[in-house]
Amino acid sequence: MNRKVFKVSEINRYIKSLLEEDVILQNLFVEGEISNFKHHSSGHMYFTLKDKYAAIQCVMFKTYAMELAFEPENGMKVIAWGRASLYEKTGQYQLYLEYLEPAGKGALYLAFEQIKERLLKEGLFDASRKKEIPAYPKTIAIITSPTGAAIWDLISVSQRRNPLVKLALWPVLVQGPMAAGEIADTIDKVNAWGKADVIIVGRGGGSLEDLWAFNEEKVARAIYHSKTPVISAVGHETDFTIADFVADHRAPTPSAAAEIAVPELAKMTGDLLDINKRLNRLIKDNLARNREMLLRLSSKRVMQRPLELVYQRQIYLTGLQKQIDTEINNRLEKNKLLINGLSRALESVSPLHILEKGYALIYDEGGSLIKKAKGLCKGQEITVRFHDGAIKSEVKESV
Repeated sequence: MNRKVFKVSEINRYIKSLLEEDVILQNLFVEGEISNFKHHSSGHMYFTLKDKYAAIQCVMFKTYAMELAFEPENGMKVIAWGRASLYEKTGQYQLYLEYLEPAGKGALYLAFEQIKERLLKEGLFDASRKKEIPAYPKTIAIITSPTGAAIWDLISVSQRRNPLVKLALWPVLVQGPMAAGEIADTIDKVNAWGKADVIIVGRGGGSLEDLWAFNEEKVARAIYHSKTPVISAVGHETDFTIADFVADHRAPTPSAAAEIAVPELAKMTGDLLDINKRLNRLIKDNLARNREMLLRLSSKRVMQRPLELVYQRQIYLTGLQKQIDTEINNRLEKNKLLINGLSRALESVSPLHILEKGYALIYDEGGSLIKKAKGLCKGQEITVRFHDGAIKSEVKESV
């Protein structure tokens, strides 16, 4: 029996060629639910598409993955387009996808919701970090297309409200794949320029695709990090973009942005006139009150005869000085009499005073006072002290 033996690689290559020659398998639209999703660091996407009864492996290479407006997630139902082929190394057949869209929901709308939810969690929409729009700006930077209707609306409204406010146009693309990068870079440049008091960034209305540049994350982060307050003015009143949520203030239209940012000169003039009137009235009232107070003070005796009070105080002080001197002298005299009395009392009990009356004090050789004769011995030397001096003596005998 003749037999043909094939190598594994030959079989896989043959099956791969069959798959790739099939017209239907090379132009497939497949609907299913994503599972086991992995976005590799290389940029490639790997996942499984499944339904209730079966599953198939899928890969989307970086070139096509970068074109997706949304991030695929596990559990998401999608419609995928691509081709079927076989990975020869493992013998596994899989779909090589070039396009992906959410089933039942637009890709851009889903991407909008994903970006919005992510930035919301990061705190980019928090009202607490939004900056106040200055009430009286000198210079306003406008980031928009130089040829669109938005710039003419902004200029027209600004000039009508206050021609003294300077407008600085920073032209950018507002639509297309390059627009978001230009807008974000220009916001950074205006901040580095440092001469704008407020930034208006926006464009006229359009579809979700037309406005998409203002939904991109790089624009949102540039607005968030801007030190200069930012007003977003994208589309019409019903249009909302990510830029609107991040900006310090959202204007429903470019014209409305000019109304918000540019103070009305006529109103400012009226306000200044009112302030001037109030100041003049306050000054007059203060002058009248101070004049009345001055008159009231000038009528007092101290203001009419100021030295009289000084003289009265001087007489009062002189009287006090005399009282103090008298009190001091009286106390000195009393203390002098007291000291003399105490001195006499002290002298009356002084040992020397007693000796003057004929008494004497006897001390032994050690200088101790001898109070009894019983303690003396024959031949013992003693000192006898009188009031006017002392003598040395010797005990002869006790009597």
